[in-house]
Amino acid sequence: MAVRPIDIEKFIGLSEQHPVLDVRSPGEYHHAHIPGAHSFPLFDDAERKEVGTAYKQISREKAIKIGLDYFGPKMRPLVEQAEAIAEKSGSRTLLVHCWRGGMRSGAIAWLLDLYGFKVHTLIGGYKSFRRWTLEQFEKEYPLELIGGYTGSGKTDLLNALVKKEEAVLDLEGLAHHKGSAFGNIGQPEQPTQEHFENKLALALRNIQKAGPNRIWVEDESQRIGRVNIPGTFWQLMRRTVVRFLDIPFEKRLSYIVEGYGSLDAQRLSDATDRIRKKLGDKNATEAIEFIANGQITEAFDILLRYYDKLYKKSLQNREQADELIRLIEAAEVGEENATLLLNTRTS
Repeated sequence: MAVRPIDIEKFIGLSEQHPVLDVRSPGEYHHAHIPGAHSFPLFDDAERKEVGTAYKQISREKAIKIGLDYFGPKMRPLVEQAEAIAEKSGSRTLLVHCWRGGMRSGAIAWLLDLYGFKVHTLIGGYKSFRRWTLEQFEKEYPLELIGGYTGSGKTDLLNALVKKEEAVLDLEGLAHHKGSAFGNIGQPEQPTQEHFENKLALALRNIQKAGPNRIWVEDESQRIGRVNIPGTFWQLMRRTVVRFLDIPFEKRLSYIVEGYGSLDAQRLSDATDRIRKKLGDKNATEAIEFIANGQITEAFDILLRYYDKLYKKSLQNREQADELIRLIEAAEVGEENATLLLNTRTS
């Protein structure tokens, strides 16, 4: 057998069936990686630094010798780790990459090929994946935006649309954040900006494979917690018609209280305090006092009015806003609004 270098498009296609081994250091992997890849480091972070320093300050040959000192004792454990991954996946084909498609992936690919695996390496390494990622945001997509004030149940609608076999892009799910000051409560740690972009690019690619005539996505601010929607893609969203669910305030308030009322009171108070300047000192103080007293409805009455003003301003700031907003009257919050959306024309 022989190691087969392949380009990024073929690599991504094969990754749907075969395991991807990211042989960069744990720190590189944790910062961002190809979604679904296994961390399979040739060197730990300290070893990588030592080898890299020797390469830059002494010579390539010295760096290789240091690398071999670390690589030798790891050969058997690495093969056994690869065997476990292959057995779990049911595939003896392994896809290997490092940062540039250089010595680290070459060394691991040689070892696994020697042992009997079918091995493909990624030409250009992770850097080529990053170039591919950024290219995805320059494309046009048939977006359909779901808008509505906070508490309109937009995430529930996306889930309902999935059940109706519609193509859906869940930006908040990819970001691990629900978008407001309270959006990180009960959520996993947010990805880095780079990894969020990686996840978004791959999600867009996987959706587009089916050739949908529309992709449903929630209308968002560019910033979702600590990550930003890539600029070109967000501008496409801003040029797209918004189907705005017009649901009465009291219905939305009840929905919010049901969803957030059982969350930790201290975290709710801390989140409210973080937006004190925007909310206004008086409103923030009153809301925090309501939370402390268990008066969640009263607290979120204040908060919901703030978020309504914020989103209304966002809608008004769109170019050609009058042409891009389609009001859809809905009496209740609920998944049945998915049918209402699908039956409403945008023009």
